[in-house]
Formats: sequence, C-alpha cells, structure tokens
Amino acid sequence: MEDVVERTDVGRSDDPLIGRVLDGRYRVDAKIARGGMATVYSAHDVRLDRTVAVKVMHPGMGDDPEFVARFEREARSAARLSHHNVVAVFDQGDDDGTLFLVMEYVPGLTLRDEIRNDAPMDPVKALGLIEPVLAALAAAHGAGMIHRDVKPENVLLAGDGRVKVADFGLARAVNAETQHTATGGVLIGTVSYLSPELVVDGKADARSDVYAAGVLIYEMLTGQKPHQAESPIQVAYKHVHEDVPAPSLRVPGLPAYVDALVARATARDRDLRPSDARVLLHQVRRVRQALDHGIVDDPELVADLMPSRARTPETESTDDLALPREVVPLEAPYDYERDADAGLDFTAQIPQDEPVRRQPPPPPPAPRKQPVAAEPPRGYDPPRRSRRGLYLLIGLLLTALVVGIGAWQLGRYTTLPSVIKLEKSVAAAKLTKAGFKVTYGDPVYSDTVLDGSVVRTDPEQGARVAKGSEVTVILSQGPDLHSVPSTKGKTLDQVQTLIKDANLTVGTITQKYHETVPEGRVIGTTPAAGEMLKRDAAVDIVVSKGAKPIAIPDQTGKPAKAAEKALKKLGFKVTLSEDFSDTVKAGRVISQTPTSGTGFKNDTIRLVVSKGPELVQIPNVRGARTDDAAETLTELGFKVAVNRTALYAGLNIVVDCDPNQGELAPRGSTVTLNIV
Repeated sequence: MEDVVERTDVGRSDDPLIGRVLDGRYRVDAKIARGGMATVYSAHDVRLDRTVAVKVMHPGMGDDPEFVARFEREARSAARLSHHNVVAVFDQGDDDGTLFLVMEYVPGLTLRDEIRNDAPMDPVKALGLIEPVLAALAAAHGAGMIHRDVKPENVLLAGDGRVKVADFGLARAVNAETQHTATGGVLIGTVSYLSPELVVDGKADARSDVYAAGVLIYEMLTGQKPHQAESPIQVAYKHVHEDVPAPSLRVPGLPAYVDALVARATARDRDLRPSDARVLLHQVRRVRQALDHGIVDDPELVADLMPSRARTPETESTDDLALPREVVPLEAPYDYERDADAGLDFTAQIPQDEPVRRQPPPPPPAPRKQPVAAEPPRGYDPPRRSRRGLYLLIGLLLTALVVGIGAWQLGRYTTLPSVIKLEKSVAAAKLTKAGFKVTYGDPVYSDTVLDGSVVRTDPEQGARVAKGSEVTVILSQGPDLHSVPSTKGKTLDQVQTLIKDANLTVGTITQKYHETVPEGRVIGTTPAAGEMLKRDAAVDIVVSKGAKPIAIPDQTGKPAKAAEKALKKLGFKVTLSEDFSDTVKAGRVISQTPTSGTGFKNDTIRLVVSKGPELVQIPNVRGARTDDAAETLTELGFKVAVNRTALYAGLNIVVDCDPNQGELAPRGSTVTLNIV
C-alpha cells in the first residue's frame, strides 16, 4: 500500500507527545508529518541547544524486542553515513516504550510538494533535482548500504536550495517487520516506486534504488506515476509486466536521449540498469550537458543509454500491420501466449526473441503454354484414342477440383491470434480486425492477469478457425482476494473459524504476554485485520497469555527510597507507611506486603518504614516510693533498675533517676532509680 505522508498543522497541542522530553534531552515542540510507520516532530535538543527532527515510531512497535534491536542496528548504520546530501542521524533511543530517532532538522518542502506544485518539470530542473539524490545514494551504495524506500516524501528540499535524502536504513528495519513479497500473499510498501525484483522476491540491491530514482525522474518530467491502477497489487503487477513508458509519450518534445535515460534506469531486468547510483549519476550529467548545449537529437547518446532490449517510443505501436512484412523487429512484442503455455506466473522473466527474418512467399509459377499441335495432313485418319488417355483426363480434372476446393478452404480459415493478457478493448479490436465476432463469457479470478484483461479464449489461441466465426473471450477479475477478519476481543476458536470462513488458512499460533488483553483472547494477526490476501493464504495468530508475571523482590531492611525505586521500575505501585522500631534503623524498611512470590504490572506493594525506636519522656518520680515509681515507669514501657545510694536508710524513697526526669529515652530502655 502506498506510504502516504500526512502533513500536519504546526503547533497543534492535542498530541500527548508535544511538550514531553524524550530521554531527558529532546523536548517535542510540534508535529511536522505523519506516515504509515512513524510521526515526525520538530524538537529542541536541550543539551546542545539546537532544533532537531524526531521520528517517533507508532505505539506498539517498541513492544517487539527483535524489532527494537533491528531498529537500533539500522539507526547506527545510518548514523555512520556522512554526506552533505544525506539527512544526518544524530541519536536513537527508547523512552519507556517510545521508540525514536533524532535527525537533522531540514526546514522546507519535500519533493512530493514540488512535484505537486510544478510538474511536469523542465528536464533541466528535473535532472538538477535528481543529481543530489543520486549523489546521496551513491555515497550509501559505496558504503554498502541500500535505501530501499526512495520516494518523493523522503527527498527534502531546504529553503536555501539544499537537497537531502532521509530515512536511510529505516525501510529495512520496518520492512523486515511488516513486508511480505508477492509470493507470500501480501504486499506492503511504497508500491509506486518498487522495483520488479522487490515485488517478486523482496531481494534488493543498489539497482533497486536506481529503479526508484528512475521513477522519480519520470514523475518529475510528466507529473504522473508511470504505473497506475485501482489497487496496489495491480500497480505491483505492472512493475513486473510492463516497461515504464517513455516520458515523451506524455510530454511530446522531450529529446530521445531523455527517454533513453529513463528506460535504462527503470529496465525491468536489473542487469540492464546502471549498476549503482554512481553510474546513473554519471549518465544524468551527460544528459544534462546535452540539454545545456541545446542538443535536440544525439543518436550516439541514445544508443549508449538505451538498454539493449528496451523499447523506443517508435516501437510502442500496437499495430502489427505497420511493421515491415519481411522482418520482425529485434524487440518483438511480449508473447503472452508463450508465457501462458509455459505456465509462468506474473514474476517470470520475459525472454527475448532472436530476430527472425521472414521470407516473402515465392512468386506463383508461370503458367505453361500448351504446345500447338501441327495440323495433320489431309487424308490422314488418326488412330482411335485408347481408354487409358480418357482415364488420365479424368484424373487431371479431379486433381484440379481438389486443389481448387483446398485453396478455397485455405482462404476461408485463419489462425486465431493471441490476445491473452491484453486489455478488453485492445483484445476486442485485434479480434475484430482479424475478422471474428467477439462475445464474452463469465469473468474468472486470476493471480497472473490484471483485472479486465483476457485470461483465455474459446476457441483457444492458435486454433484454425473459420473467418467470421464467434470467439468467446474470458476476462480476469483480478486476484481472488479475501480480507483478514477482525479479531478484537475474540477467542482463539472464534478467530480460527472467522479465518476459515474468509477462505484463508490458519498459520502459526503463538502466545505472548499482554498487559490489557485477557488471557486466552487474541491480540492480533499477521497480516493485520483488513489486509487483502490471496485465497488460502496463511494468517498467523498471536494469543494473549495475560499480563506478564513479575517476581517480587524482598526489600525488608533496605533504605526506603531505594526499595521504592526498585519496585516502581519493575512496574509495581508502592505505598509507604511509618512505624517505630527498636531493631530497624530509621529510614529502612521494617516490613513488606507481599514479601515474595509474583505479581503483575500496577499491583500495589506496601512498605512499612522505620522511624527508629519510640522516645518517651521520663516522668518525675522524685520523692515517690520505689514500688510506685517502678510501676509508673513500667507502664510507660521502660525497664527499671534500683540503686541504693550511700545514704540509704531503708526508706525506699526515690531521690533521683538516670536518665533524669524530663529527658527522652527509647521505649524499652532501662531507667535506674536512686533510692535512700
């Protein structure tokens, strides 16, 4: 599907990320744009006091550890790529599940905006814009990196004239997470710029970026994408089956060498393309030099640029009668009949025919002149003809009759031409021109023939059919696609039934912890609900194991602040209370509830923190009898010791105590009574 970027109003404050400081360093200020996988914000680096761009991946993408590791790895690779036409990558991070990338901030427009405002462009301007793009790609290719997602939205045009390419490496991280090839049942990506090999098997190299750059040139020159259709999969088929048209077909007057440049860059066979962006950049500069010198036609440059099997606008004609009768051109029209007979699918490589020289039919033999018999002499009586001569005459007459009937029959019958994979109106015109009446049967699904094009005919192509007879044409309805059902809130059994009812098959079933989806319920599917898949394509299911259990560590005896921080980091909520303790130091944990076992995120752990021993004021017991004083102190929690002074006379009266009255002493400590 097309990766549409939504430009947003700067300054909107309804986004919860705006105002937040990521990783304690990047204050998010305003939303710039939103794409299929991430949202881009302008932000302020509070540490270096500069404006940066922060690309934040959409929620949930940071939940997959494999994706996070891949994202970090690709970000590090992109950060190592240093070039003045590449948007610099400064940092990457994960702030409590918010996965983000910090990049150079480039104020201005994107190439998409420029195409929308100014295309079709003058070829000099178009090539001037593509040169810095190719310079950036050449630097990446030289470093062993492939962009994989070259498109107008990733080309930034700064207000001061600088051109920079963004998102190096990110397409690989995201595609590894989400994209399947055409053979895998689902196709996700920026389809308008996908090279044929990416559609067929997902394998990219530098020439895949070259193809996308060629599409950019075409789009700047014409203001339109080369392949357009009602659905992304039809666009993908066109990348595989159809050449990018010559730009001059839409914008007459473009030099042939500009057409050749686009044809070379967008050749469906990647072996015919420039080997990398550096080679294409050299070719672009040659073309631009020719334009700068006002050269209208340069056959040598055209021949040098044109891929060996690429078509020129002159050979695009579908009227095969316009071709010379004696010779078939080197670039023969695509033989759909041959592919259909060979059982090839839409990813098959198109073989090239060798030139075939047709010999003109031999001239008819000159009629023989019958010899003139000499007149017999008078009086001559010829002998009677034999019966054998009569038989010979009859045989000659019969032979002439058979030859005449055969010639008439040969002229009456003709070979049914191939119209397989041709669009309906084109096929009908071809059959009508050949002298047939066209009718249509019920359409059928096809994975290899585009919607509205011919799947087969009755009689079959190549059959000898009487002229004027009826030919039934069977058209394609396109692929037999089925929508992945919604799984929200459903059990595994329910989802399996829905998938089978949708004419799809159940793929791998895996289990995963989830904080909000109850145990036994389905978290989601791959591909996701709403994706269109071929009949019987596999759908993988992820089932919730409930919230992930967390081991509860015992924090008894530890400092309260450290204990609270450790528990909160694990996802628990913590409540604190205080109590006196004679055995635990003040500020440390006396007890914890629960003390062990497992819990879940947001469970509450209760900690009781020591205030130290309780201090009690010593009462005034001077002058009291020993027993009364001891009872008073015991009731307050003290232990009592009695000391008879040197003046002891048996009165058992308290004269003083240690600690002294009015002082504070820990409950449970000993108070000594001095008596006389």
